[in-house]
Amino acid sequence: MMESRMRRFKQLLSEQATKEILNNATNGVLSLVDSDGKPYCVPISYVYDGNKCIYFHSAVKGHKIECIEANGRCAFCVVGQDLIMPNEFTSYFRSVIVNGTIQVVTAHEDIMKGILLLCEKYSPGVDPTAEISRCIGHVSVLRLDIDSMQGKEAIELVRKHQESEQ
Repeated sequence: MMESRMRRFKQLLSEQATKEILNNATNGVLSLVDSDGKPYCVPISYVYDGNKCIYFHSAVKGHKIECIEANGRCAFCVVGQDLIMPNEFTSYFRSVIVNGTIQVVTAHEDIMKGILLLCEKYSPGVDPTAEISRCIGHVSVLRLDIDSMQGKEAIELVRKHQESEQ
């Protein structure tokens, strides 16, 4: 699932570190293309299933849904760390870029899977039954099927890891 075509391959994160960022971050930017070929990016909450899918919730109608219906190809970017280092004129970042296909989920079982995963991530320990009953008819669940994902970190972090190993 990891791509190794990164130009700065020394900055490539392991699959485990990439998945940790996806599991721990709370939002990212979903990039879509509309029916006119114009890019559309939207910040959005998500949940990673730990394997091959990312779930989102959405309004039933809107530009995001129109884009998905026009072209299911997408990219999703998550920044897990962005520590600005003013004296070094850089930032110590860690990020993930996912590429894949996104769709509005229609199967009840998959809708519930996505909603329950989102509830577990954002409202752990809270019984979601009443909230799910209240919103189920007014929410779409989106599923991004991952084709590839790459994690990357600042070269300064790579150097720090190398120094600590010596």
